[in-house]
Amino acid sequence: MRQLFMPVFVSLWLMGCADQTWQTKDISGLMPPLAFDLVDENGNDVTADQFLGKSTLLFFGFTHCPDICPTTLARLDAVIQRLEGAYRDDIQVLFVSVDPRRDDPTTLSTYTNAFGPQFIGLTGDKAALDKLTRRYRVTYGYGEEDSSGNYDVSHSSAVFAFNEQGEARVLIRDSDPMDAVAADIKRLVNEG
Repeated sequence: MRQLFMPVFVSLWLMGCADQTWQTKDISGLMPPLAFDLVDENGNDVTADQFLGKSTLLFFGFTHCPDICPTTLARLDAVIQRLEGAYRDDIQVLFVSVDPRRDDPTTLSTYTNAFGPQFIGLTGDKAALDKLTRRYRVTYGYGEEDSSGNYDVSHSSAVFAFNEQGEARVLIRDSDPMDAVAADIKRLVNEG
């Protein structure tokens, strides 16, 4: 009898363990909790504490970005739209512009509104941005201006995911499958 139940027990236990692993890059305990002092898309000074209580996806970019930013944000929106309403209501995407010269609150608001209500634009002065990017080991830099005054900004395409308490959980990369991202976002919300 024991020989009959042991394989069943082990199978169920392994299925339960498989459910406990992240499908994207697990950064639990490797990155510090969410913390910043920035300006939101309404021109208000904000801190990370004001965004606790919802699962948070943090992405660095700029509104004039020709490819990485719109692709990443559209992909996050597509994943969020796949989720049931209760999950969508518990997710927020903080888009931190590292180009404050061009990305004032009005520009940020117009940009993030194009992706949906879960998207919130943030920026700050160079000191605030440098402090935040150093915190999460992210770099950014400005290219040469062309004759029209346009320039490119190099930045990461990674998205940091935090639970409702602001604890770092996963790093979402553009190579991660949409199903894996959706599963991890649902798990993040379920952590409560």
